[in-house]
Amino acid sequence: QVQLVESGGGLVQAGGSLRLACSASGRTPSTYTTGWFRQAPGKEREFVAAIRWTGGRMVYADSVKGRATISTDNAKNTVYLQMNSLKPEDTAVYYCANANNFGNIRTDQYAYTNWGQGTQVTVSS
Repeated sequence: QVQLVESGGGLVQAGGSLRLACSASGRTPSTYTTGWFRQAPGKEREFVAAIRWTGGRMVYADSVKGRATISTDNAKNTVYLQMNSLKPEDTAVYYCANANNFGNIRTDQYAYTNWGQGTQVTVSS
């Protein structure tokens, strides 16, 4: 199975930017979708964005739409999440995972497997 490792988190001031990376241990099958989720202390894990490797279709949560961009680098087997205009409410552990389903891109965490260990993003006000 492909293993995923997140990186790129850190401490940033409100209004700043971060680029998170989700690196796969091997080639991700083209039918897969890679998604980003986040979990803040005391809250449920929530969907952030996802991209399907074939065709590049993307979906974003309303909370990050216009501030986030998800992309793939096939040569590096990596999915990036560029986050701009960060807000304190973006503070969370960010995780990536893969889903293998046809049809619409799933935004529920239960469709995803191979979760990484997460990377902490902290946005100070």
